[in-house]
Amino acid sequence: MNCKICHESKNRLRIHMKQNVMTFEEAEILEHYLLNLEGVVRVKIHERTANAIIEFRSGQRDAIVRALSDFSYDSLSDFTPDISMRRMQRDFENKMLFHVTRRFISRLFIPAPVRMMITAVKSLPYFGKALKALSKGNLSVAVLDAAGIGVSMLRGEFDTAGSVIFLLGVGDIMEEWTYRKSVNDLARMMSLNVDKVWVVSPDGQERAVSVADVNPDDFVRIRTGGIIPLDGTVEDGEASVSQASITGESLPVHKSPGSSVYAGTVIEEGQLTIRVRHKIGSGRYDRIVSMIEESEKMKSSAENKASHLADRLVPYTLGASALAFLVFRNFRRASSVLMVDFSCALKLAMPISVLSAMREAAEHNISVKGGKYLETVSQAETIIFDKTGTLTHASPSVADIVLFDGFDKDQILSDAACIEEHYPHSIANAVVAAAEEKGLYHEERHSTVEYIVAHGIASIIDGKKYNIGSYHFIFEDEDCIIPDDKRELFESLPDHYTHLYMSIDGVLSAVILIEDPLRDEAAEIVRKLKELGFSKTVMMTGDSERTARVIAEEVGVDEYYSGVLPEDKANYIKREHEAGRKVVMIGDGVNDSPALSEADAGISISTGSAIAREVADITIMADDLNELITLRILSNALMKRIRFNYHTILSVNSFLILMGVLGLFQPSMSALLHNVSTILISLWSMTDLLDDE
Repeated sequence: MNCKICHESKNRLRIHMKQNVMTFEEAEILEHYLLNLEGVVRVKIHERTANAIIEFRSGQRDAIVRALSDFSYDSLSDFTPDISMRRMQRDFENKMLFHVTRRFISRLFIPAPVRMMITAVKSLPYFGKALKALSKGNLSVAVLDAAGIGVSMLRGEFDTAGSVIFLLGVGDIMEEWTYRKSVNDLARMMSLNVDKVWVVSPDGQERAVSVADVNPDDFVRIRTGGIIPLDGTVEDGEASVSQASITGESLPVHKSPGSSVYAGTVIEEGQLTIRVRHKIGSGRYDRIVSMIEESEKMKSSAENKASHLADRLVPYTLGASALAFLVFRNFRRASSVLMVDFSCALKLAMPISVLSAMREAAEHNISVKGGKYLETVSQAETIIFDKTGTLTHASPSVADIVLFDGFDKDQILSDAACIEEHYPHSIANAVVAAAEEKGLYHEERHSTVEYIVAHGIASIIDGKKYNIGSYHFIFEDEDCIIPDDKRELFESLPDHYTHLYMSIDGVLSAVILIEDPLRDEAAEIVRKLKELGFSKTVMMTGDSERTARVIAEEVGVDEYYSGVLPEDKANYIKREHEAGRKVVMIGDGVNDSPALSEADAGISISTGSAIAREVADITIMADDLNELITLRILSNALMKRIRFNYHTILSVNSFLILMGVLGLFQPSMSALLHNVSTILISLWSMTDLLDDE
């Protein structure tokens, strides 16, 4: 055993790894290994002491101990975290400790004349920023900072100037950490989550293999809605590829033979066969973190408002300082006003509040790409649900097969699975799973599969044309017919199942009845969302009117729409926008991606398609709609905190400016109270939001 148990209590173990030093990477690997063990609830790794604390569910203790005895870092060598959060945390702690220690040593041990020289040198960058702002005609916070430092130095109060520079440095370090943490959270959320890929053999046959087993120069085939797992070059096919996660491009890019493709991008439409360039872990996606445009892109309007307000208040602060000097002819009063600015608190507390909310959301299995989406969820009036995989379970099952043209049920199921297995959709997965349960072997006998988004699939097997899909696809697009003697059977198909129609050479051959059970919590979730302020709840589905009506009545939505296409969902959202309403869309399939993109906040279920997760602004990582309630409450709490911070910062700093003008506070006192209030508000902003609700 490569570790020992140091302490044990109910459902909790503290272990020590038998090693003198644990690197950041080893800590990440161990945490990844433990969190993926069945029954493990929480893990905390202390790399300095090589200890780990493991919390687990009852009855899992022995299994976890056995797993620990089998653990080795080498066995998980393929797992290499893109970013070591531990290293980032340590760098931040060291930088802050060095900054504070240097200030402490300077005040205690360095002679005053030397401190004056150090302060003068440190002030130069602030004066440079102020001159640059003034040259552009901007009275920004940089001007106020430089004025406060300059007045103190002119009055010979170098210690006060040094304190201001020190506190501004603290703010800069915290802002940098906020930025880097936001980047890391988003980068981690964008993990590929690809386990299997379709490798094409020299004879054209496809076989599903682990992505870790794919080597350079292997050929991999990816279809509509699939995520490209590895860097490579297109050998065959054409497709529109969304590269937003890599390059930030909003429009899909056309790819054809000879084009380069990158891991982490998603095929919106088409099919590609690529020659792999790198093994997993060495592709471009794994190396990219800087591609995220969070700094401005991720800010909520409340954050932007606070940031802009901080700059707009600068002239008023300078005016109050000038007024204090003109009225009282007192530099001390003028300097006291300059020691107070709204920038630190407004520009620091707001991002910290948002970051805290994003962290808290992650603790509840909700990944959010930016603060503006939490703000949108708080303000939205309309919420739209896709049905399959969202209001119903993500893992439907085949209940029965109704035959129409003299075929065998097992043969129909085998042929359907043979075609459906190439597409990541919950209903397709249900067909494949049903064939596996029956032990039906479905060799690759078909030609190239054509996937029509939100309609169905077409292919050729043994020279016959197979179509599988919706009623609209089979009977309206493909003009398939129902055998005359089976019309009554067709009309009597049960309403409470989802119908997957299959035709061969233009004649309906079977209807696969999909049991798509409603989530137990769905009706309660819709009711609670209405209580939390959503004025309109809507369900949209490609299913028939009969199936949609049954589900809508059970769930209790205000409106429902059946037989809708991807563009129908997006167009509905556009109409809601024209009516002045903000919209949240929840979906999990390829056909939901246009609506997820059009919505003010698109929410994807983690079990959904790759493109839905890529397009969505928020991803619910748990298979539980209750997190929607948590998301709405958390978003409301965030906006409430931002408003509280906003008014508190304005009130406190306005009070300090007034005290400075009246001469009741000295410059050092104004600076101290201003910075203490900023730190307290920032610390308050870091606390959990849901604890206050």
